Amino acid sequence: MDKEFSMVIAAKNLFDSVSEGAYEGWLALKGKQIARMGKGVPGQEILNQAEQVFTFTDELVMPGITDTHTFFTGYAVFHVGADISQVEDNKGGLAVIQAYEKEKKPDGALLGHGWNPEKWNQQDGEKMLEEAYPKKAVILFAADRSTCMMNTTAREIYRFTPETCYPESYYRVMREYLNDRAFIEKEFASYMEMMNQRGVTTVKEMGFDDFYGFTAYLKEMEHSDKLHLRTFFMSQPVGERMNLAYAGKMREMFTGDRVRFSGFNRMTDGTIAAYKGDLKEAYENKEFTCGIEIPYDEIEADVLAADAEGFRWSLHAQGDGAVGKIARIYDKCEKVNGKLKNRHAITDMEFTDPKDLETLGAMGVTAELYFQIMSLDPAEVLLENIEKTIGKERGKYYWNRRKMQDAGMILSGATDLPLLITSVPESVYYSCGGFMDGREEAFQPENTLTVSELLKAWTIGGQRNLGMEEKLGTLEEGKLADIAVFDRNLLEIDKKKAREAKVIMTIMDGKVVYQEK
Repeated sequence: MDKEFSMVIAAKNLFDSVSEGAYEGWLALKGKQIARMGKGVPGQEILNQAEQVFTFTDELVMPGITDTHTFFTGYAVFHVGADISQVEDNKGGLAVIQAYEKEKKPDGALLGHGWNPEKWNQQDGEKMLEEAYPKKAVILFAADRSTCMMNTTAREIYRFTPETCYPESYYRVMREYLNDRAFIEKEFASYMEMMNQRGVTTVKEMGFDDFYGFTAYLKEMEHSDKLHLRTFFMSQPVGERMNLAYAGKMREMFTGDRVRFSGFNRMTDGTIAAYKGDLKEAYENKEFTCGIEIPYDEIEADVLAADAEGFRWSLHAQGDGAVGKIARIYDKCEKVNGKLKNRHAITDMEFTDPKDLETLGAMGVTAELYFQIMSLDPAEVLLENIEKTIGKERGKYYWNRRKMQDAGMILSGATDLPLLITSVPESVYYSCGGFMDGREEAFQPENTLTVSELLKAWTIGGQRNLGMEEKLGTLEEGKLADIAVFDRNLLEIDKKKAREAKVIMTIMDGKVVYQEK
Protein backbone atom coordinates (compact mmCIF):
# COMPACT_ATOMS: atom_id res chain seq x y z
CA MET A 1 0.00 0.00 0.00
CA ASP A 2 1.42 3.39 -0.99
CA LYS A 3 2.05 5.86 1.80
CA GLU A 4 0.61 9.38 1.56
CA PHE A 5 3.80 11.09 2.76
CA SER A 6 7.38 10.50 1.67
CA MET A 7 8.69 11.82 4.98
CA VAL A 8 7.52 13.14 8.33
CA ILE A 9 9.78 15.27 10.53
CA ALA A 10 8.85 15.74 14.17
CA ALA A 11 10.87 18.32 16.13
CA LYS A 12 10.90 19.78 19.60
CA ASN A 13 12.47 22.90 18.08
CA LEU A 14 10.97 23.89 14.72
CA PHE A 15 11.87 27.34 13.37
CA ASP A 16 9.73 28.15 10.35
CA SER A 17 11.21 31.61 9.58
CA VAL A 18 7.71 33.07 9.98
CA SER A 19 7.41 32.99 13.77
CA GLU A 20 9.93 34.76 16.00
CA GLY A 21 10.93 31.64 17.86
CA ALA A 22 10.99 27.87 17.64
CA TYR A 23 8.14 25.61 18.71
CA GLU A 24 7.36 21.91 18.89
CA GLY A 25 5.94 20.89 15.55
CA TRP A 26 5.98 18.56 12.58
CA LEU A 27 6.26 18.55 8.80
CA ALA A 28 4.80 16.00 6.39
CA LEU A 29 6.52 15.96 3.00
CA LYS A 30 5.01 14.69 -0.21
CA GLY A 31 7.53 14.62 -3.04
CA LYS A 32 9.22 18.00 -3.28
CA GLN A 33 6.74 19.89 -1.12
CA ILE A 34 5.60 20.36 2.45
CA ALA A 35 2.12 18.85 2.20
CA ARG A 36 1.02 19.31 5.80
CA MET A 37 2.42 20.67 9.04
CA GLY A 38 1.28 21.42 12.53
CA LYS A 39 2.25 22.29 16.09
CA GLY A 40 2.78 19.71 18.78
CA VAL A 41 3.34 16.00 18.15
CA PRO A 42 2.14 14.42 14.89
CA GLY A 43 -0.80 12.07 15.33
CA GLN A 44 -0.46 8.36 14.76
CA GLU A 45 -2.49 8.61 11.56
CA ILE A 46 0.15 10.98 10.14
CA LEU A 47 3.02 8.73 11.19
CA ASN A 48 1.31 5.68 9.74
CA GLN A 49 1.18 7.37 6.34
CA ALA A 50 4.91 8.19 6.24
CA GLU A 51 7.54 6.23 4.34
CA GLN A 52 10.23 7.76 6.59
CA VAL A 53 10.01 9.38 10.02
CA PHE A 54 12.72 11.56 11.59
CA THR A 55 12.37 12.66 15.20
CA PHE A 56 14.51 15.45 16.63
CA THR A 57 14.65 16.58 20.28
CA ASP A 58 17.59 18.88 21.07
CA GLU A 59 18.18 19.77 17.42
CA LEU A 60 16.84 22.77 15.46
CA VAL A 61 14.85 22.19 12.27
CA MET A 62 14.70 25.23 10.00
CA PRO A 63 14.47 26.20 6.29
CA GLY A 64 17.44 25.52 4.03
CA ILE A 65 20.16 28.18 4.00
CA THR A 66 20.55 30.63 1.10
CA ASP A 67 23.96 32.24 0.46
CA THR A 68 23.37 35.23 -1.81
CA HIS A 69 26.94 35.95 -2.85
CA THR A 70 29.16 33.04 -3.81
CA PHE A 71 31.84 32.50 -6.38
CA PHE A 72 32.27 28.88 -7.41
CA THR A 73 34.65 29.76 -10.23
CA GLY A 74 36.90 31.54 -7.75
CA TYR A 75 36.66 28.60 -5.36
CA ALA A 76 37.48 26.12 -8.14
CA VAL A 77 40.67 27.85 -9.24
CA PHE A 78 42.30 26.89 -5.96
CA HIS A 79 41.86 23.22 -6.82
CA VAL A 80 42.77 23.36 -10.48
CA GLY A 81 45.77 21.71 -12.09
CA ALA A 82 48.72 20.09 -10.32
CA ASP A 83 48.67 19.78 -6.53
CA ILE A 84 51.87 21.50 -5.38
CA SER A 85 50.92 21.84 -1.72
CA GLN A 86 53.79 19.62 -0.58
CA VAL A 87 56.48 21.16 -2.81
CA GLU A 88 59.46 22.65 -0.95
CA ASP A 89 62.02 23.31 -3.69
CA ASN A 90 62.50 23.63 -7.45
CA LYS A 91 63.37 19.98 -7.95
CA GLY A 92 60.18 18.80 -6.28
CA GLY A 93 58.10 21.45 -8.04
CA LEU A 94 59.39 20.56 -11.49
CA ALA A 95 58.73 16.87 -10.88
CA VAL A 96 55.10 17.46 -9.87
CA ILE A 97 54.39 19.88 -12.73
CA GLN A 98 55.99 17.67 -15.37
CA ALA A 99 54.11 14.60 -14.14
CA TYR A 100 50.83 16.50 -14.32
CA GLU A 101 51.64 17.85 -17.79
CA LYS A 102 52.48 14.37 -19.07
CA GLU A 103 49.22 12.92 -17.75
CA LYS A 104 46.78 15.74 -18.63
CA LYS A 105 48.44 17.38 -21.65
CA PRO A 106 46.67 20.75 -21.15
CA ASP A 107 46.15 22.84 -24.30
CA GLY A 108 46.31 26.20 -22.56
CA ALA A 109 48.16 27.27 -19.45
CA LEU A 110 49.81 24.74 -17.16
CA LEU A 111 48.09 25.37 -13.83
CA GLY A 112 48.77 24.36 -10.25
CA HIS A 113 47.27 24.98 -6.81
CA GLY A 114 48.29 24.82 -3.16
CA TRP A 115 51.60 26.69 -3.44
CA ASN A 116 52.96 27.54 0.00
CA PRO A 117 55.34 30.54 -0.21
CA GLU A 118 56.83 29.59 3.16
CA LYS A 119 57.91 26.21 1.80
CA TRP A 120 58.86 27.09 -1.77
CA ASN A 121 60.45 30.48 -2.36
CA GLN A 122 58.74 32.52 -5.09
CA GLN A 123 61.92 33.94 -6.60
CA ASP A 124 63.50 30.49 -6.90
CA GLY A 125 60.28 29.00 -8.22
CA GLU A 126 59.74 31.61 -10.91
CA LYS A 127 63.36 31.26 -12.04
CA MET A 128 62.74 27.54 -12.44
CA LEU A 129 59.55 28.20 -14.44
CA GLU A 130 61.42 30.53 -16.80
CA GLU A 131 64.09 27.92 -17.46
CA ALA A 132 61.79 24.90 -17.75
CA TYR A 133 58.91 26.60 -19.60
CA PRO A 134 60.20 29.54 -21.67
CA LYS A 135 57.27 29.40 -24.12
CA LYS A 136 54.37 27.80 -22.21
CA ALA A 137 52.29 29.77 -19.70
CA VAL A 138 52.50 28.43 -16.14
CA ILE A 139 50.46 29.76 -13.20
CA LEU A 140 50.64 28.28 -9.70
CA PHE A 141 48.05 29.64 -7.27
CA ALA A 142 48.90 30.14 -3.59
CA ALA A 143 47.06 28.09 -0.99
CA ASP A 144 45.95 31.23 0.88
CA ARG A 145 44.49 32.68 -2.36
CA SER A 146 46.44 35.90 -1.98
CA THR A 147 48.83 35.60 -4.91
CA CYS A 148 50.35 33.23 -7.44
CA MET A 149 53.64 32.20 -9.02
CA MET A 150 53.86 32.64 -12.80
CA ASN A 151 56.33 32.89 -15.66
CA THR A 152 56.78 35.68 -18.19
CA THR A 153 54.75 33.91 -20.88
CA ALA A 154 51.77 33.68 -18.50
CA ARG A 155 52.05 37.37 -17.64
CA GLU A 156 52.09 38.33 -21.31
CA ILE A 157 49.14 36.12 -22.29
CA TYR A 158 46.84 36.65 -19.33
CA ARG A 159 47.89 40.23 -18.45
CA PHE A 160 48.07 40.03 -14.69
CA THR A 161 50.86 39.58 -12.14
CA PRO A 162 51.27 37.96 -8.72
CA GLU A 163 50.53 41.42 -7.27
CA THR A 164 47.20 41.60 -9.13
CA CYS A 165 46.26 37.92 -8.82
CA TYR A 166 42.59 38.26 -7.93
CA PRO A 167 39.51 37.09 -9.83
CA GLU A 168 38.82 40.36 -11.64
CA SER A 169 42.29 39.95 -13.19
CA TYR A 170 42.73 36.21 -13.68
CA TYR A 171 39.28 35.86 -15.24
CA ARG A 172 41.12 35.37 -18.54
CA VAL A 173 42.16 31.87 -17.51
CA MET A 174 38.69 30.85 -16.30
CA ARG A 175 37.41 29.84 -19.72
CA GLU A 176 40.08 27.13 -19.83
CA TYR A 177 39.24 25.36 -16.59
CA LEU A 178 35.47 25.97 -16.73
CA ASN A 179 35.36 24.04 -19.99
CA ASP A 180 37.46 21.16 -18.68
CA ARG A 181 34.46 18.88 -18.19
CA ALA A 182 36.28 16.19 -16.20
CA PHE A 183 37.56 18.78 -13.73
CA ILE A 184 34.40 20.84 -13.47
CA GLU A 185 32.04 17.90 -12.90
CA LYS A 186 34.13 16.64 -10.02
CA GLU A 187 34.73 20.11 -8.62
CA PHE A 188 31.10 21.21 -8.75
CA ALA A 189 29.99 17.96 -7.13
CA SER A 190 32.48 18.58 -4.32
CA TYR A 191 31.29 22.17 -4.01
CA MET A 192 27.64 21.16 -3.71
CA GLU A 193 28.54 18.54 -1.11
CA MET A 194 30.44 21.12 0.95
CA MET A 195 27.53 23.55 0.84
CA ASN A 196 24.95 20.88 1.72
CA GLN A 197 27.07 19.92 4.73
CA ARG A 198 26.54 23.49 5.92
CA GLY A 199 22.79 23.42 5.40
CA VAL A 200 22.92 25.44 2.18
CA THR A 201 20.34 24.57 -0.47
CA THR A 202 20.47 27.76 -2.59
CA VAL A 203 23.28 30.02 -3.78
CA LYS A 204 23.49 33.16 -5.88
CA GLU A 205 26.64 32.72 -7.94
CA MET A 206 28.78 35.45 -9.47
CA GLY A 207 29.79 34.54 -13.03
CA PHE A 208 32.09 36.85 -14.95
CA ASP A 209 30.77 38.17 -18.27
CA ASP A 210 28.93 35.30 -20.04
CA PHE A 211 30.13 32.73 -17.46
CA TYR A 212 32.53 31.40 -20.12
CA GLY A 213 30.42 28.40 -21.11
CA PHE A 214 29.49 27.28 -17.60
CA THR A 215 25.80 27.97 -18.31
CA ALA A 216 25.78 25.08 -20.80
CA TYR A 217 26.80 22.78 -17.93
CA LEU A 218 24.12 24.29 -15.67
CA LYS A 219 21.51 23.66 -18.34
CA GLU A 220 22.52 20.00 -18.49
CA MET A 221 22.33 19.78 -14.70
CA GLU A 222 19.11 21.75 -14.24
CA HIS A 223 16.75 18.76 -14.07
CA SER A 224 19.31 16.16 -13.05
CA ASP A 225 19.19 14.30 -9.75
CA LYS A 226 22.86 15.24 -9.44
CA LEU A 227 21.97 18.91 -8.90
CA HIS A 228 21.33 19.37 -5.19
CA LEU A 229 22.10 23.08 -4.88
CA ARG A 230 19.77 25.66 -6.40
CA THR A 231 22.00 27.91 -8.47
CA PHE A 232 20.89 31.44 -9.27
CA PHE A 233 23.61 33.34 -11.09
CA MET A 234 24.60 36.89 -11.90
CA SER A 235 26.80 38.31 -14.63
CA GLN A 236 29.69 40.40 -13.35
CA PRO A 237 31.09 42.41 -16.29
CA VAL A 238 34.90 42.37 -16.17
CA GLY A 239 36.17 41.62 -19.68
CA GLU A 240 33.37 43.52 -21.37
CA ARG A 241 30.55 45.92 -20.54
CA MET A 242 27.14 44.82 -19.32
CA ASN A 243 25.53 42.55 -21.92
CA LEU A 244 21.74 42.89 -21.87
CA ALA A 245 21.35 40.57 -24.88
CA TYR A 246 23.10 37.79 -22.93
CA ALA A 247 20.90 38.54 -19.91
CA GLY A 248 17.80 38.19 -22.04
CA LYS A 249 18.94 34.81 -23.35
CA MET A 250 19.67 33.57 -19.84
CA ARG A 251 16.28 34.72 -18.59
CA GLU A 252 14.59 32.76 -21.36
CA MET A 253 16.83 29.70 -20.91
CA PHE A 254 16.29 29.24 -17.17
CA THR A 255 12.76 29.55 -15.80
CA GLY A 256 12.57 26.78 -13.19
CA ASP A 257 13.12 26.61 -9.44
CA ARG A 258 16.64 25.17 -9.57
CA VAL A 259 18.64 27.39 -11.93
CA ARG A 260 17.89 31.00 -12.90
CA PHE A 261 19.59 34.14 -14.10
CA SER A 262 19.51 36.83 -11.42
CA GLY A 263 20.92 40.03 -12.95
CA PHE A 264 24.25 41.85 -12.72
CA ASN A 265 26.95 42.43 -10.13
CA ARG A 266 29.78 44.93 -9.79
CA MET A 267 32.36 46.31 -7.37
CA THR A 268 32.30 50.04 -6.60
CA ASP A 269 34.77 51.04 -3.90
CA GLY A 270 37.30 48.88 -2.05
CA THR A 271 38.26 48.21 1.56
CA ILE A 272 38.34 51.01 4.07
CA ALA A 273 41.45 49.52 5.69
CA ALA A 274 43.31 50.04 2.38
CA TYR A 275 41.88 53.59 2.01
CA LYS A 276 39.91 52.44 -1.05
CA GLY A 277 36.51 52.75 0.56
CA ASP A 278 34.56 55.81 -0.62
CA LEU A 279 33.74 58.01 2.38
CA LYS A 280 31.55 61.09 2.78
CA GLU A 281 34.25 62.84 4.80
CA ALA A 282 38.03 62.52 4.59
CA TYR A 283 39.89 59.68 6.26
CA GLU A 284 41.43 60.39 9.63
CA ASN A 285 44.57 62.53 9.20
CA LYS A 286 44.14 62.45 5.41
CA GLU A 287 42.85 64.92 2.85
CA PHE A 288 41.01 62.50 0.59
CA THR A 289 37.79 60.49 0.78
CA CYS A 290 38.73 57.62 -1.51
CA GLY A 291 42.05 56.28 -2.78
CA ILE A 292 40.64 55.06 -6.11
CA GLU A 293 38.56 56.46 -8.94
CA ILE A 294 35.05 55.03 -9.24
CA PRO A 295 33.06 55.48 -12.50
CA TYR A 296 29.70 56.24 -10.91
CA ASP A 297 28.30 57.73 -14.14
CA GLU A 298 29.01 54.46 -15.95
CA ILE A 299 27.54 52.45 -13.09
CA GLU A 300 24.39 54.56 -13.05
CA ALA A 301 23.94 54.22 -16.81
CA ASP A 302 24.21 50.42 -16.57
CA VAL A 303 21.85 50.15 -13.59
CA LEU A 304 19.17 52.30 -15.23
CA ALA A 305 19.47 50.48 -18.56
CA ALA A 306 19.15 47.10 -16.84
CA ASP A 307 16.29 48.31 -14.65
CA ALA A 308 14.37 49.41 -17.74
CA GLU A 309 14.64 45.85 -19.09
CA GLY A 310 13.51 44.26 -15.82
CA PHE A 311 16.96 43.18 -14.60
CA ARG A 312 18.45 43.80 -11.19
CA TRP A 313 21.89 44.78 -9.91
CA SER A 314 23.90 44.12 -6.79
CA LEU A 315 26.63 46.66 -6.13
CA HIS A 316 29.46 46.21 -3.61
CA ALA A 317 29.92 49.16 -1.29
CA GLN A 318 32.04 49.42 1.85
CA GLY A 319 32.22 53.14 2.63
CA ASP A 320 29.34 55.46 3.56
CA GLY A 321 30.07 57.58 0.49
CA ALA A 322 29.61 54.65 -1.86
CA VAL A 323 26.44 53.50 -0.09
CA GLY A 324 24.99 57.02 -0.33
CA LYS A 325 25.76 57.31 -4.05
CA ILE A 326 24.24 53.90 -4.76
CA ALA A 327 21.12 54.94 -2.84
CA ARG A 328 20.76 57.92 -5.17
CA ILE A 329 21.21 55.69 -8.23
CA TYR A 330 18.61 53.20 -7.04
CA ASP A 331 16.21 56.03 -6.25
CA LYS A 332 16.10 56.75 -10.00
CA CYS A 333 14.94 53.20 -10.78
CA GLU A 334 11.33 52.20 -11.40
CA LYS A 335 9.17 51.82 -8.30
CA VAL A 336 5.79 50.35 -7.46
CA ASN A 337 4.10 51.94 -4.43
CA GLY A 338 7.43 53.44 -3.44
CA LYS A 339 9.32 50.13 -3.58
CA LEU A 340 11.83 49.18 -6.27
CA LYS A 341 10.20 47.08 -8.97
CA ASN A 342 13.44 45.13 -9.49
CA ARG A 343 15.14 43.92 -6.33
CA HIS A 344 18.41 45.80 -6.46
CA ALA A 345 20.92 45.01 -3.71
CA ILE A 346 23.98 46.38 -1.98
CA THR A 347 26.66 43.92 -0.92
CA ASP A 348 28.96 44.16 2.12
CA MET A 349 28.05 47.60 3.60
CA GLU A 350 30.78 47.82 6.24
CA PHE A 351 30.40 51.48 7.20
CA THR A 352 27.11 53.27 6.59
CA ASP A 353 25.23 56.50 7.32
CA PRO A 354 21.99 55.75 9.21
CA LYS A 355 20.15 58.30 7.04
CA ASP A 356 21.05 56.36 3.90
CA LEU A 357 19.83 53.14 5.51
CA GLU A 358 16.44 54.78 6.07
CA THR A 359 16.32 55.74 2.39
CA LEU A 360 17.32 52.26 1.27
CA GLY A 361 14.81 50.63 3.57
CA ALA A 362 11.99 52.82 2.31
CA MET A 363 12.80 51.67 -1.26
CA GLY A 364 13.01 48.01 -0.27
CA VAL A 365 16.69 47.59 -1.17
CA THR A 366 18.27 44.25 -0.24
CA ALA A 367 21.42 44.07 1.88
CA GLU A 368 23.76 41.15 1.12
CA LEU A 369 25.73 40.95 4.35
CA TYR A 370 28.93 39.12 5.24
CA PHE A 371 27.89 38.06 8.73
CA GLN A 372 31.24 36.28 9.28
CA ILE A 373 33.49 39.08 7.99
CA MET A 374 34.96 39.71 11.45
CA SER A 375 36.59 36.28 11.30
CA LEU A 376 39.16 37.41 8.73
CA ASP A 377 41.38 39.23 11.25
CA PRO A 378 42.04 39.26 15.00
CA ALA A 379 40.14 41.85 17.04
CA GLU A 380 43.21 44.04 17.57
CA VAL A 381 43.74 44.37 13.82
CA LEU A 382 40.09 45.14 13.10
CA LEU A 383 39.82 47.75 15.85
CA GLU A 384 43.11 49.38 14.90
CA ASN A 385 42.01 49.64 11.26
CA ILE A 386 38.71 51.27 12.21
CA GLU A 387 40.36 53.81 14.51
CA LYS A 388 43.13 54.82 12.11
CA THR A 389 40.87 55.15 9.06
CA ILE A 390 37.59 56.66 10.28
CA GLY A 391 38.07 57.13 14.03
CA LYS A 392 36.00 56.02 17.00
CA GLU A 393 33.12 58.45 16.46
CA ARG A 394 32.35 57.38 12.91
CA GLY A 395 33.30 53.84 13.88
CA LYS A 396 30.03 53.62 15.82
CA TYR A 397 28.34 52.96 12.49
CA TYR A 398 30.55 50.04 11.50
CA TRP A 399 28.65 46.81 10.70
CA ASN A 400 25.40 48.49 11.72
CA ARG A 401 23.09 45.56 10.89
CA ARG A 402 20.68 46.66 13.62
CA LYS A 403 19.87 49.88 11.80
CA MET A 404 19.55 48.07 8.47
CA GLN A 405 16.98 45.74 10.01
CA ASP A 406 15.07 48.52 11.75
CA ALA A 407 15.10 50.68 8.60
CA GLY A 408 13.22 47.99 6.71
CA MET A 409 15.95 46.73 4.40
CA ILE A 410 15.70 43.11 3.24
CA LEU A 411 18.61 41.40 4.98
CA SER A 412 20.21 38.36 3.36
CA GLY A 413 23.28 36.31 4.25
CA ALA A 414 26.33 36.24 2.00
CA THR A 415 29.98 35.20 2.11
CA ASP A 416 31.75 36.17 -1.12
CA LEU A 417 32.89 32.54 -1.02
CA PRO A 418 35.76 31.61 -1.19
CA LEU A 419 36.55 34.71 0.91
CA LEU A 420 34.43 33.06 3.60
CA ILE A 421 32.73 29.67 3.69
CA THR A 422 29.06 29.72 4.69
CA SER A 423 28.51 29.08 8.41
CA VAL A 424 25.34 30.05 10.25
CA PRO A 425 26.90 29.17 13.65
CA GLU A 426 29.82 31.53 12.96
CA SER A 427 27.30 34.19 11.96
CA VAL A 428 25.56 33.86 15.32
CA TYR A 429 28.89 34.29 17.12
CA TYR A 430 30.02 37.36 15.17
CA SER A 431 26.84 39.18 14.15
CA CYS A 432 24.50 38.32 17.04
CA GLY A 433 27.06 38.03 19.81
CA GLY A 434 29.18 40.85 18.39
CA PHE A 435 32.36 38.99 19.28
CA MET A 436 35.77 39.19 17.64
CA ASP A 437 38.61 36.72 17.81
CA GLY A 438 40.88 37.50 20.76
CA ARG A 439 38.43 39.82 22.51
CA GLU A 440 36.13 38.80 25.36
CA GLU A 441 33.65 41.67 25.30
CA ALA A 442 31.25 42.25 22.43
CA PHE A 443 31.98 44.96 19.87
CA GLN A 444 29.14 47.50 19.68
CA PRO A 445 26.36 45.07 20.66
CA GLU A 446 23.83 47.81 19.88
CA ASN A 447 24.53 47.15 16.18
CA THR A 448 23.91 43.39 16.30
CA LEU A 449 20.92 41.27 15.31
CA THR A 450 18.86 38.80 17.28
CA VAL A 451 19.39 35.15 16.37
CA SER A 452 15.85 34.99 14.99
CA GLU A 453 16.55 37.95 12.68
CA LEU A 454 19.80 36.39 11.54
CA LEU A 455 18.21 33.03 10.75
CA LYS A 456 15.52 34.80 8.75
CA ALA A 457 18.21 36.67 6.81
CA TRP A 458 19.86 33.36 5.91
CA THR A 459 16.51 31.86 4.85
CA ILE A 460 13.51 33.97 3.83
CA GLY A 461 15.70 37.05 3.39
CA GLY A 462 17.84 35.23 0.86
CA GLN A 463 14.79 33.99 -1.03
CA ARG A 464 13.27 37.48 -1.08
CA ASN A 465 16.56 38.62 -2.54
CA LEU A 466 16.03 36.09 -5.34
CA GLY A 467 12.31 36.71 -5.77
CA MET A 468 11.52 33.16 -4.65
CA GLU A 469 9.78 33.83 -1.33
CA GLU A 470 6.49 32.34 -2.59
CA LYS A 471 8.13 28.93 -2.97
CA LEU A 472 11.11 28.88 -0.58
CA GLY A 473 12.61 30.44 2.54
CA THR A 474 10.03 29.41 5.13
CA LEU A 475 8.52 26.15 6.35
CA GLU A 476 4.89 26.42 5.26
CA GLU A 477 2.38 24.13 3.62
CA GLY A 478 2.70 24.15 -0.16
CA LYS A 479 6.30 25.37 -0.20
CA LEU A 480 9.23 23.39 -1.55
CA ALA A 481 10.86 21.22 1.11
CA ASP A 482 14.34 22.69 1.60
CA ILE A 483 15.33 22.05 5.21
CA ALA A 484 18.42 22.29 7.41
CA VAL A 485 18.81 20.54 10.77
CA PHE A 486 21.40 21.74 13.29
CA ASP A 487 22.59 19.61 16.19
CA ARG A 488 21.37 22.15 18.77
CA ASN A 489 18.89 25.01 19.12
CA LEU A 490 20.73 28.07 17.81
CA LEU A 491 18.06 30.33 19.28
CA GLU A 492 18.90 29.36 22.87
CA ILE A 493 22.61 28.52 22.99
CA ASP A 494 25.33 30.68 24.53
CA LYS A 495 26.45 32.86 21.60
CA LYS A 496 30.08 32.50 22.65
CA LYS A 497 29.76 28.77 22.02
CA ALA A 498 27.71 29.07 18.84
CA ARG A 499 30.59 28.11 16.57
CA GLU A 500 30.52 24.60 18.03
CA ALA A 501 27.15 23.92 16.36
CA LYS A 502 26.97 21.92 13.15
CA VAL A 503 24.51 20.70 10.55
CA ILE A 504 23.44 17.06 10.84
CA MET A 505 20.97 16.88 7.94
CA THR A 506 20.07 18.84 4.82
CA ILE A 507 17.03 18.25 2.62
CA MET A 508 16.46 19.77 -0.82
CA ASP A 509 13.31 19.20 -2.88
CA GLY A 510 12.15 16.74 -0.24
CA LYS A 511 15.24 14.52 -0.55
CA VAL A 512 18.04 14.08 1.98
CA VAL A 513 21.17 15.47 0.30
CA TYR A 514 23.36 15.36 3.41
CA GLN A 515 23.17 13.35 6.61
CA GLU A 516 25.83 13.18 9.28
CA LYS A 517 27.25 9.69 9.53
